[in-house]
Amino acid sequence: MDQVRPDFSWGFPFSAVVGQDRLRLALILCAVHPGIGGVLVRGEKGTAKSTVVRALTALLPAVHDENGTRPARLIELPVGATEDRVVGSLDLEKVLRDGERAFQPGLLSAAHQGVLYVDEVNLLHDHLVDVLLDAAAMGRVHIERDGISHSHAARFVLVGTMNPEEGELRPQLLDRFGLAVDVAASREVDVRMEVVRRRLDFERDPARFAERYAEQDAALAAAILEARDRLDSVELDDVELRRISSLCASFDVDGMRADLVLARTATAHAAWRGAGAVTAEDVRVAAELTLPHRRRRDPFDEPGLDEQQLDDALRHADEDARSGAEEPPEQEQETPPGTPPGPDGRDTDPEGPDDPDGPGGGAPAPPERPAGPTGTQFTTKLLEVPGVGEGAPGRRSRSRSSRGRAVRSTTEQGHGLHLVGTLFAAAERQVARGRSAGRMILDSADLRGAIREGREGNLVVFVVDASGSMAARDRLSAVTGAVVSLLRDAYQRRDKVAVITVRGRAAELVLPPTSSVDIAVRRLRGMKTGGKSPLAEGFLRAREVVLRERLRDPQRRALVVALTDGRATGGKDALHRAKVAAGLLADSSVASVVVDCETGMVRLGLAAELARRLRGGYVRLGELSAQQVAGVVRAAA
Repeated sequence: MDQVRPDFSWGFPFSAVVGQDRLRLALILCAVHPGIGGVLVRGEKGTAKSTVVRALTALLPAVHDENGTRPARLIELPVGATEDRVVGSLDLEKVLRDGERAFQPGLLSAAHQGVLYVDEVNLLHDHLVDVLLDAAAMGRVHIERDGISHSHAARFVLVGTMNPEEGELRPQLLDRFGLAVDVAASREVDVRMEVVRRRLDFERDPARFAERYAEQDAALAAAILEARDRLDSVELDDVELRRISSLCASFDVDGMRADLVLARTATAHAAWRGAGAVTAEDVRVAAELTLPHRRRRDPFDEPGLDEQQLDDALRHADEDARSGAEEPPEQEQETPPGTPPGPDGRDTDPEGPDDPDGPGGGAPAPPERPAGPTGTQFTTKLLEVPGVGEGAPGRRSRSRSSRGRAVRSTTEQGHGLHLVGTLFAAAERQVARGRSAGRMILDSADLRGAIREGREGNLVVFVVDASGSMAARDRLSAVTGAVVSLLRDAYQRRDKVAVITVRGRAAELVLPPTSSVDIAVRRLRGMKTGGKSPLAEGFLRAREVVLRERLRDPQRRALVVALTDGRATGGKDALHRAKVAAGLLADSSVASVVVDCETGMVRLGLAAELARRLRGGYVRLGELSAQQVAGVVRAAA
């Protein structure tokens, strides 16, 4: 019988990894100081993210617990894990056998003093990410549920890996990771050759290959242990602390978490290099690891840290640190109230791109031109698919989910066990079953399933009318601003998105369904406008996209959002064909909403007619952020 080949990334020596120096350093610093809060590794597929993380485990110090001494563990958390599996739950066996309440630890407990690894962390449900990051930051897990109050230590190195093409983490969650590193495959031929050579050598004889690097790994493990022992004695004086605070203020990061993480990382780096005090170089290295992902205030901001900007900020921080050391705190001057802000991105430029009266405002656009600025953006109200679905976890429409919160029990099976409901059902029958003491008597009739409710993410298909009637600069800016606002909303609600543009003689799928909505924004900026408006082709293309996605992901429900003035002009009987196509889309059980982009004193009402044919919602462009939009799709269902 053929044996199953092992995962070759297990047992791969840490010292044998070629390149990825910044990732290796970030992992080592978290191993030295777990209080940093973990590492988020962003990178394209095939860049050895998982290999490096798994190789770290062998370098961690041995764990001493009540059962003796054991190696540190790597605990892998599956994307589909339930909250009970992560934090722990009631020990059902003890309840049924002994009649006593006992806690059964979860994956966070198993990862104590080891590595907790989450591959594709951007696909993990948000509430589980919050649980992980809270535990990583506090070093403990507190459970208050099912009548149990429990707390246990959970100090581990949290590592999450993700491919940005599959969707980003929300900025609020990005901030909770201590460090972040972007990795990419080297473009140098010699480096790529060496990576392939070492991988092939390892696959040919893993034991012999590991032996070649055993001495280097042992030295690394000893250095990590020494740095841990040295950590508490490393001095962080007021000069360097001021440098850290000044640096964080220069980058205008939210809250104080960045300051704390930067201080911990700089201290860990000083301990790692064997120094007794933190220096400016330690602060710089720490800043390169802690600040890039915290600069993303918007989901469509590019991650990363400009080296020149960092140099300028460090120069300013150095001056601030030296002046702070020379002057007593009471001599420092604060900025008077009302002083205009400096060049930090917060000042209002009267001639900036957001000024409607700025240069070029109201000028007509040529037939073939890029969409250009994304216009005024705003917070949109919830547009949701009617009914209750069973799709992927998200934040848009109501759904039944195995990972949602249990709202009630049911006698039906297949929903997961509702433990409390099962115990209550059994308790009511104990006297009738003759039990007076001992173990609880259970029967299959006592079993109760859990009805869980949550929110799901949907497939949101944008049909954007880019015809000549929409091409006036003021209208185009408003439409693109609305689309970007809706895309931001889709990002926050964990939707997949697709973008179809309608112009000329055809409808173009400029972005196939994807979870990476920031790509949609980049495609939108390059959108061409002008020509006729073949809306029928747009609705038919949207129907095609939805039906194809149903084959790939049957549980994910779709919402079509059409932004148009309704003036179908693409060919003979264009408006009639658009109405017929809208009816076909509606007959396919697809929820929809039409955003009416018609302006002017005289309105033809064509977009409203299309909304009726779609049997969907309707809202004017200027009302997209108004309160009455909140239930527009539900009301139309």
